[in-house]
Amino acid sequence: MTRTTDADLLQLDRQLCFALAVASRTVIGAYKPILEPMGLTHPQYLVMLALWEREPRSLSALAEVLRLEPATLSPLVKRLEAAGLVTRRRSADDERQLAVMLTDAGRALRVQAEEVPPQVVAALGVDLDELTELHSRLSAIIERIAPLPGATGGAPA
Repeated sequence: MTRTTDADLLQLDRQLCFALAVASRTVIGAYKPILEPMGLTHPQYLVMLALWEREPRSLSALAEVLRLEPATLSPLVKRLEAAGLVTRRRSADDERQLAVMLTDAGRALRVQAEEVPPQVVAALGVDLDELTELHSRLSAIIERIAPLPGATGGAPA
């Protein structure tokens, strides 16, 4: 049995953070040509997914579910509003809260978006069961580390 040296522990290709970063860029890259005809970037697609699940949502609730800082989310929502897919309104209950709602065009886009997941699976060329297992494992890791300070991050607009 060979002993792992300190240098081995620092090999780039052995780093979990590196593997996750490369995998993330690769998977998100697979979404790009699929989302382009819909006029969405990947971060905008995530906002739309959250709103298709439930709307209206306050900007802070949307930021929480997407695990983004409100300052990161705000430009995404503004671009979706400029595209005519969402509207932002002050909450009637609390003027400090900004409610984000889908427009009719935003709701209609959902039909086209239903084709995205199977296209991504095909583009990745990975068995669906394998992807489901990977998703489950990553979700478990996220849930374990989410309460740690600094464990949340923002995505680029």
